[in-house]
Amino acid sequence: MQYRRLGNSGLQLSELSLGSWVTYHNQVDIAAAREMMALAFDAGVNFFDNAEVYALGQSEVIMGQALKALKWPRLNYVVSTKFFWGLDREGQTVNRKDTLNRKYLMHAIDGSLTRMGLDFIDLVYCHRPDPHTPIEETVWAMSDMISRGKALYWGTSEWSADEIRSAWNIAERHHLHKPVMEQPQYHLFYRKRVEQEYKRLYEDTGLGLTTWSPLASGLLTGKYRAGVPAGSRGALEGMGFLVKGLTDSAKNAAVTELEAIATELGCMLSQLAIAWVARNPRVSSVITGASSVAQLQSNLEAVKVIAQLTPEVLKRIDGITLPLAN
Repeated sequence: MQYRRLGNSGLQLSELSLGSWVTYHNQVDIAAAREMMALAFDAGVNFFDNAEVYALGQSEVIMGQALKALKWPRLNYVVSTKFFWGLDREGQTVNRKDTLNRKYLMHAIDGSLTRMGLDFIDLVYCHRPDPHTPIEETVWAMSDMISRGKALYWGTSEWSADEIRSAWNIAERHHLHKPVMEQPQYHLFYRKRVEQEYKRLYEDTGLGLTTWSPLASGLLTGKYRAGVPAGSRGALEGMGFLVKGLTDSAKNAAVTELEAIATELGCMLSQLAIAWVARNPRVSSVITGASSVAQLQSNLEAVKVIAQLTPEVLKRIDGITLPLAN
């Protein structure tokens, strides 16, 4: 496992990391989480990603309980969470969901710290932009969160380049803690934001990336070519919004072509897809997910494939996927 700096910060993250979206609480209990986190850690993974909204807080509880049981030195691992959606998904209480106002953020960080049983969280993200709260208010709140020792670094997730630059400029002007990372979706069929929209930010602001969905929610495993199999992510309750993309006939035809390349390289299609994301030097860490030890072991083997992605192989991959990429 190699380690990369998070943008221009001094923090180093493992090139592959382990996330909890969809899996924790829904498919993975505390015992399984502990086992998989231990396996990942032994393989060199030092970054574990979470979010307040995952399983409405239960994902943070499970990860916190696993960390307590594992008893790792706090300096040896990095944990993240994300704020915006809130936990009040059914009610109509204001200032508790879909916001980045100061009141919500101050309560949100305390809730995450309690659920995870930690004194501070290493990386905290604004999970989506909030068009109703001035960016200046959000920047001050996030900077104060760090100044109070409740978080070490802050960043954004799925913000536009203009929104990120605006936040960075506000922090620069007021001598506040700047956003240092973004967590965007990035995979073979979703490229433009990372490769084009953010291009100037890497040099101008030192932006680091912790990318999510390297397998396009499972599309790049090949499992959806014959429909949505039982027990898969697309079949889970609340994941119906993924089905259209997962069963796209053109993309699944491309997946078959990609599988042939993976076979030539002596790896699995999923490993090829993860390695493709990791080969981008702008990516600080590729967040992977797993619902079983076997799946996690397979994903971690992707680090061995990165060196096989020669310019010739990458050109062939682009020929298959670029016409279908967003």
